[in-house]
Amino acid sequence: MLVLTRRIGQSIKINEDVKITVIDVKGKNIRLGIEAPKETKIYREEVFLRIKEENRSAAKPATEIDMGKISQLMKENLDS
Repeated sequence: MLVLTRRIGQSIKINEDVKITVIDVKGKNIRLGIEAPKETKIYREEVFLRIKEENRSAAKPATEIDMGKISQLMKENLDS
């Protein structure tokens, strides 16, 4: 991991088309501005990980789905 120190108004360049600028620092919070092409997807890490997990779940073959859960849902539907 590369660790850099930057002050408000200073930037970091990634390749030719991404620029990250420190906008503000308040206590433990840092505001960053990111300039990148529109086609570049930028996510907060927790959102990216959730999307990745949902994609992984959606791609599971039907045989990997929890059959106990399906069985329970079917029973609940028959009972109501």
